[in-house]
Amino acid sequence: MNAPHEAALCLVDGKDVPDDAFGPFLSWLSDSEQARLGRFVRRERRRQFLIGRVLLRRMLGRVLGMEASLVPLLERHGQAPQLAMADCEAVGFSLSHSGPWVACAVSAGTALGLDIEMRDGARDLAALAAQAFDAHENAWLAARPQADRVHDFYRLWSAKEAQYKLHAPSAQCISLEHAELSVSLCSAQPLARVPSLALVPF
Repeated sequence: MNAPHEAALCLVDGKDVPDDAFGPFLSWLSDSEQARLGRFVRRERRRQFLIGRVLLRRMLGRVLGMEASLVPLLERHGQAPQLAMADCEAVGFSLSHSGPWVACAVSAGTALGLDIEMRDGARDLAALAAQAFDAHENAWLAARPQADRVHDFYRLWSAKEAQYKLHAPSAQCISLEHAELSVSLCSAQPLARVPSLALVPF
């Protein structure tokens, strides 16, 4: 068994980020990222993308010992961005966003899958569960106390999304507590400890 690895997990509340804060960071983006940014129509999606790329570069910069603005990322259609550096295959990272929130997880030694979801009890959760969950999962959810149903639905949903991002069937998955969000982190290799969920400024 491989030795446990460390992971860091940071969260930005986009409601606190003014639109004029993004200008200095546009030069950080690669040509492929600039092209993708230009295709976004919705303001919220542009903000999520920019916050995510800045947060990811800052966290990778600390792992790699380099300036955040110099971290080379390439867009890949339908996939997570790629760290375009040699000898960094062990570095793992994952981004997720929901509403104004953007989260990033980074590890120097293991692949990661991260998902965050804002809890919304107004949605038709039963219909969503019937589409997304198997019979065993739906039976478990139906048996849960009504007061916990929304929390439990999103916890299960985010865990499945994080697992899907990682593409590792034997992953270790953990859930973290947050007042507004369901947060799930999966790792291909065991983690030495559950990372704290750090709220950081943009």
